[in-house]
Amino acid sequence: MTQASSFPKLVIPDTLAAGPGPGNTDARVLAAYAEAGLADHMHADVLRGMIECKHMLRSFMGTKNVHTFGVAGTGWSGLDCMTSAVMPGDTVVVFANGTFSGIDALTLRMKAATRAELAASSLDPKPASVTVIDVPHGQSVTAEIIERALAAHKPKWAFMAHWETGSGRINDLRGFSDACERHDAMGLVDAVSSLGVADFAIDDYPGVVGWASCPQKGLLCLPLTYAPVSFTDRYIETLKANGAYTYANHPIMEARHWGIVDGKDVEKGAYHRTHSAYAVCAFHEALRINLAEGLSARAKDYAFHEKALRGAVTAMGCDVTSNMTSLVVMNLPPAFAGREMELVQSCRAQGFGIWPTLSAPVQIRIGILNLLSQSAITEIVTRFAQAMTALGAEVDLESILGDLDAHYQSRIAA
Repeated sequence: MTQASSFPKLVIPDTLAAGPGPGNTDARVLAAYAEAGLADHMHADVLRGMIECKHMLRSFMGTKNVHTFGVAGTGWSGLDCMTSAVMPGDTVVVFANGTFSGIDALTLRMKAATRAELAASSLDPKPASVTVIDVPHGQSVTAEIIERALAAHKPKWAFMAHWETGSGRINDLRGFSDACERHDAMGLVDAVSSLGVADFAIDDYPGVVGWASCPQKGLLCLPLTYAPVSFTDRYIETLKANGAYTYANHPIMEARHWGIVDGKDVEKGAYHRTHSAYAVCAFHEALRINLAEGLSARAKDYAFHEKALRGAVTAMGCDVTSNMTSLVVMNLPPAFAGREMELVQSCRAQGFGIWPTLSAPVQIRIGILNLLSQSAITEIVTRFAQAMTALGAEVDLESILGDLDAHYQSRIAA
């Protein structure tokens, strides 16, 4: 029989998490999680915290949608909740331009497939009612692409990722919302990477009826807490009329636990699942921090620090192909093409957590989630330069750090 003593205590060291996410959790959020009392999940203070969270979340997302709350789990939990209203045979147009919008497309193909279509290929169904518009890796989904597809197919549902982390590209949210309105499609948006990083309010995009994000990127909470979602009245009425093949992530049932019943806020919700007092405290504190800092200021910070990192890696000979402000996606200099995984593994072995892309072509991804300081960016640049040098590149780190310092001094002067 295996003895407990056979397994030493698991100790996970601190790393510089400079990837696309999860982001670096704020120490105040970690403290809120660790300091929460061991409370029953229906304790009055836990329920009060959930009610406050839903109101803070509405401010954070920029919405008056009553059905705005957090789904227990990761971003995939929130996305599953949002797409639960898509039923077999529903017509759907999906825009995919990277790894994660591609997985979203698979999710929607599974949900819209008929019994026969699912049985024909249960892990990769090809329902006749779903059209996937594949946009090449490294390119954005534009208003023109969206308009052509919706005009041609006139779907019930349309889906797009706002920011595609797989390739680091921002897709046209305004073009998507406007086209959905013109063609009477109900828009669904994956805002996993943009919420809390970009400065936008979801109510400004009336063509979108459902939004889903995650806790561990822009919100800077822990991964297994609550994924923000928000649904318009039209979405909820459609869901009521047609139902959904789910219980755990059912939007209406989930909302009841957050004190949202029959489209109204009530003092006490109804039991739906066992919520964690620890997770509620962490989510509550993350929302407080974000609201105190302000989304506009935070978005400007991300743009400023991303520009610094972009300039530094460009000076090392890398070609940046992304336009997100929380993530730099790049090709290595031509002489080192094909050695991306070697570089990534070398960095990870030294506690520097950068990422490759997860689909072809293989590129390098460096993220700055909750690393918005000169010292953090300088450490990222220094460690990446050292890794490039170890690979055989000639990097003038002194000159690069000089330019980096000038970038930050310009802000002080301004």
